[in-house]
Amino acid sequence: MAIVPYPPGCTMERMSSSPYVICLGDAERAQLESVSRRASAPFRLVLRSRVVLLAAAGTLNRVIAERLGICEDTARKWRRRYCEQGIEGLADAPRPGRPRVFPARVVAGVKALACEMPAASGTPLARWTCPELARHAAASGIAPAPSASTVRRWLADDALKPWQHRSWIFPRDPHFAVKASRVLDLYQREWEEEPLGEDEYVLSADEKPGVQARMRIHLPLPPGPGRAMRAESEYHRFGTLR
Repeated sequence: MAIVPYPPGCTMERMSSSPYVICLGDAERAQLESVSRRASAPFRLVLRSRVVLLAAAGTLNRVIAERLGICEDTARKWRRRYCEQGIEGLADAPRPGRPRVFPARVVAGVKALACEMPAASGTPLARWTCPELARHAAASGIAPAPSASTVRRWLADDALKPWQHRSWIFPRDPHFAVKASRVLDLYQREWEEEPLGEDEYVLSADEKPGVQARMRIHLPLPPGPGRAMRAESEYHRFGTLR
């Protein structure tokens, strides 16, 4: 939209209010009014459309600011943007943001490492954590010492969460259903299909004399996009470490 000294249909009084004069055609007005009333439109776009409509009606920037609850500089800004660029000028301008510290190949290298099991890299861990990923990436030359929070942000953006895992188990005990149903009933405070009384309690005890040296029967499956690491619940015991 060009800025002209005396646009057709605009009076001298309207021209004196601002050097940026808006004269809308029927199609432009209908489009702006549609946006200004659209419930699903972003509020900032609705507000900017209302600024333009009021400006096209000859309203001063000061009065536009008072009616819409904004500052006068904001009203002046969107009046000028519409005059210079039309309705496309009401959208947010692209922002370059902070320059990237790590190149894309480094980010991809860390993500690829997160999708591998630690044992494949000679790391004595059952699963990766973000601090361990950061340390291993720096030690292997993939990245110049990224922080754990940076690695966590990279993985969160790609839904890669190597610190999470999902386990599975295939019961082989032929009486598993009977045994499990008793435990589940107690969780629901029932015993032999009868509810427990107010003075009856369920106690659970477990013995942990030391740290068990154990190895899973099947190796865990590494994580992937949108999929957590999968680990089997069964394992072999190799004695107790004290």
